[in-house]
Amino acid sequence: MSRSFLSRNSARLAAAVAVALLFAAPPLANGPAKAAPSGNPASACTYSAQSAALTAPLPRVSRQLAGGGPLRIVAIGSSSTAGAGASGPEHSYPARLADHLRLRFPGVEVAVLNKGANGEVGAEMLRRFQRDVMDEKPDLVIWQVGANTVLKGDDPYAAEVVIRTGIRKLKAAGFDVVLMDLQYAPAMLSKPQHEQMQTLIARVAEEEGVGLFHRFAVMRQWVQTHQASMTDLVGPDGIHQNDFGYDCIARSLATSLQEAAARSTTDIAQRR
Repeated sequence: MSRSFLSRNSARLAAAVAVALLFAAPPLANGPAKAAPSGNPASACTYSAQSAALTAPLPRVSRQLAGGGPLRIVAIGSSSTAGAGASGPEHSYPARLADHLRLRFPGVEVAVLNKGANGEVGAEMLRRFQRDVMDEKPDLVIWQVGANTVLKGDDPYAAEVVIRTGIRKLKAAGFDVVLMDLQYAPAMLSKPQHEQMQTLIARVAEEEGVGLFHRFAVMRQWVQTHQASMTDLVGPDGIHQNDFGYDCIARSLATSLQEAAARSTTDIAQRR
């Protein structure tokens, strides 16, 4: 093997590692949780790495960030994507996600398009994929799905074909995909189907090789470790998050996306 070949590949590896370090997420909290002080500060949004890991790399996002952007994201889902319960559209999770990503990647043009629609189930979202997702040509699609199937008392397993069909359609178009599961909220916990839906979403994400943002797990961790109360995160209707809850989700998701992009960069470097 020639010295020049080794030199070239060493340089590529060094560059890729440098990008991965640039993307590296700040440490996640694994120690004892502190009670949330008054005012709902960001410190109440810490979570464990196990709860937040997306479980799959994001190669297209990684390439866009490594090249200096732009990064285009479509957030599709139902009312908790649209921002029901927030004081204004600027406090929905997609709007806050855009802000948190811009802080993590200064100089990168970031757009997060909110394609949430109140009350929809997966089949209704799938019918508008062409207009609201494909035509937007995103790098990443975050699909929040399953909540209304549970709330309406429908069979979770009837949604499996819809979710798989949607994922395969998105992957065939070349987009990175992240599923977002249910919210940890009183109205959701009252429905016995929520456990089946959580299991189904996790299984489908693993089998289809896409990321999964564990919204349910991180919210539950905040409540059970007394970092935030349920009323800190969820509004009076018992299902939709409030401004603080949406910001916590967006902050956590931004860090998870950052970590997954860094992992993708490292994987690419190791294959060279």
